[in-house]
Amino acid sequence: MMIGRLPLDEQLDALRATLTRNSQLMEVLARAEKLDLPGWYLTSGCLVQTVWNVVTGRPPAAGIRDYDLFYFDATDLSWEAEDEVIQAGAAVFGDLPVDVEIRNEARVHLWYSDRFGVPCPPYPSSEAAIDSFAATTCCVGIRLVENDRWRVYAPHGLADVFNLVVRPNPVLAPRSVYETKTQRWLQQWPELTVLPWPES
Repeated sequence: MMIGRLPLDEQLDALRATLTRNSQLMEVLARAEKLDLPGWYLTSGCLVQTVWNVVTGRPPAAGIRDYDLFYFDATDLSWEAEDEVIQAGAAVFGDLPVDVEIRNEARVHLWYSDRFGVPCPPYPSSEAAIDSFAATTCCVGIRLVENDRWRVYAPHGLADVFNLVVRPNPVLAPRSVYETKTQRWLQQWPELTVLPWPES
């Protein structure tokens, strides 16, 4: 039976079993916990792309460009405060052969419009930021909690992730972002089924 058709608790077990095959991801996850950032998640591409690699028989870390680490701290929205965390992360992750991108999701509304051409209302949490990804398939985040348990945030479930379906999420990111990302992904994972952006 396809994993995407299993009961949700079994999909969660399959997610953990799959992601643990990416040793780089697991090392980033373990070190991220030590940073003790508020509302943190390892999220998006590094998670779903590890699944795509395992499902399609590729090395677990193949083609993953970066590892996105979100946190949420609205107490100080200055770039200097975020950069201090980024520099702390550079010290923690610097010896790893991967690029870990750390961002305070409480600050996204300050720069999003300049980068993507559409306004972004302030996020109230890291989860709200994950909700706004251009593809629902990528709306997944994990973090470690007490006793080595995982907190998994996946508002759209995991079926599309395991079934290699990329589904648009037209809530914030413009169509061009979705289409640019999916074109790049198809070059690396041609087995994907990319659903079209809905016509307005």
